[in-house]
Amino acid sequence: MASDITVGTLADKNTKTYENLIDDVDAYEDKTKRKVISKKDLWMCALRGLFMEGNFNFERMQAGGFAYSIIPALKKIHGDNKRDFAKSLKNHLQFFNASPKLFTFLLGTAIAMEENKEKPSTVNVMKVAGMGPTGGIGDALDHMTLMPLTLALGASIALEGSIAGPFVFFFLYQAAHFLAYFGLMFMGYKAGTAAMVSMSDTTEKLAKAANIMGIFVIGALSATFIRVQTTASLEMGGATVELQTALFDKIMPNLLPLALVFFMLKMVKGTGFWAKPPVLIFATLAAGVVGHFLGIL
Repeated sequence: MASDITVGTLADKNTKTYENLIDDVDAYEDKTKRKVISKKDLWMCALRGLFMEGNFNFERMQAGGFAYSIIPALKKIHGDNKRDFAKSLKNHLQFFNASPKLFTFLLGTAIAMEENKEKPSTVNVMKVAGMGPTGGIGDALDHMTLMPLTLALGASIALEGSIAGPFVFFFLYQAAHFLAYFGLMFMGYKAGTAAMVSMSDTTEKLAKAANIMGIFVIGALSATFIRVQTTASLEMGGATVELQTALFDKIMPNLLPLALVFFMLKMVKGTGFWAKPPVLIFATLAAGVVGHFLGIL
C-alpha cells in the first residue's frame, strides 16, 4: 500500500515536472506547417471578435476577448494536440489592448503566424508591437475622421426636417466600420508577418494624416453646425449698436461658435462635475433657453 502511494506520488510529480518543462519551452511539440485555415474560419474568428470587449478588465484589458476570438483557428491548427493548443491559448491570454475596430488586422496576422508554427513569444511580440499603431490609427480614423464626417451628413439631412438623418449616419458609419473590420482580418492573414514591417513604416504618417484631416473636419463642422449669435445691443450717442454685426462679425465671422468650442474643450479636459459631457450638453441647452428668454441669444 505504501509502495503504491510512493510510486503514484512520484509519477504525479514527474508528470507535473514534464508539463511544466513543456510549458516553459518556447516552441510547439508539433512543428509541422499545414495550410488548414479557410475563409470560413477567418469569418468565424472575426465574428467572435465583435465581442472583443465583453471580457474587458483592468488586469489584461482585451486579452480574454482576443483569446476567445482566435479559438476556432487554434483548434484547426493544433488539431488533437492539446498541449500545443493549451500553450497557444495561454500565450494569447497575455496583456492586450488595441482598437476594437482595427484589431482584426493583428488577429489575422496572429492566425497566419500560428499556422506557420512560429514561436509563441514571436507571436506575442507581434501583437505587442501592433497594439500602439492600431490604437493610434483606429482612434484617429474613427473619432477624428469617420464619425465627424458621417455625423455631418446625417445632421445636414436632419436639419432639413427629414427623419432619415440619424439612420443615414448609423448605416454609413457601421458600413465603413464593418468594411474595415472584416477587410483587415483577411488582409492581416494574407500579409502575415510581413504586414508588421510595412505597418511600422507607415503608421506614423497615417496617424498624422488622419489627425490633420480630423482637425480640419471638426473645424468645418464647428463653423457650420454650431450657431451662436447674440441679439444684445448698446446705445452709443443716440445710436443702437448691434454687438453681433458691428463687433463680433467684424473681428471674425463665427467668433462666438469658435469661443464656445474652445470653452467646451477646456471644460472637458478639466476634472470634476463640469468635465462630464452629459452635464455640458444639458448646461448648454439650459443656457440657450435662459439666454433666449432674457433676449440676449
